[in-house]
Amino acid sequence: MSTPDFLLKGSTVTVVVLELHQYDSEAFPSLLSERVARAPGLFQGSPVVISLESLRAESDAVNLAGMLDHCRDQGLRPIAFRAVPEGLQDKAAQTGLAVLPPGGGRGRSIEVPAEEPAPDLEVHTEQQPVTAGRPTRTITRPVRSGQQIYAEGGDLIVLAPVSEGAEVLADGNIHIYGPLRGRALAGVHGDASARIFCQHMDAELISVAGHFLLSDALGDTVLRKPAQVALDGDVLSVSAL
Repeated sequence: MSTPDFLLKGSTVTVVVLELHQYDSEAFPSLLSERVARAPGLFQGSPVVISLESLRAESDAVNLAGMLDHCRDQGLRPIAFRAVPEGLQDKAAQTGLAVLPPGGGRGRSIEVPAEEPAPDLEVHTEQQPVTAGRPTRTITRPVRSGQQIYAEGGDLIVLAPVSEGAEVLADGNIHIYGPLRGRALAGVHGDASARIFCQHMDAELISVAGHFLLSDALGDTVLRKPAQVALDGDVLSVSAL
């Protein structure tokens, strides 16, 4: 039997959702720029779905084409609108983007959380050295679905599982001494030397300095095994430990 030239398959992928509550054409560009600047490595080149289901403003006042231009100026890549009001459906169709129905899942807001109190336990590990001179944040409890942990300016050590739907980010390296089933993003401010180390690789998404891979790109040699993630030039490499 000959192999078909292509297949059409369903797949689950992780994308950024820009959930619009109200739209001010003058304020939107600066607000978006400020938000992206807080974690540029996370957002640069990321596919984005613009959700209008929580829009409180008059829909006719929203300039969809202008909004897309502002998103692209910040390095985002809009791919679709979601839950477009009736008054904006013609404008949405004119942009050429896909129009999706209202989402049924519970999204997670991508925010830089307030700093948590330092843990009582000081941990010393030997699996992989942490870069000297860089602050380290240590998490001793499981990171559950919907949670986000960010190590600003340094490395992140997680001594527990990272669940599906959870997200861990660091400006430096990420060390996970347990299963990684959620998202891990190292070097989010562009540090191409950052790495991700974990004892059980089963991630939804991994990223270093804005270069990312989804779960379906992980090979059998690293899936559910100890692994490290690093940039090799412009290519994200995942190898067994």
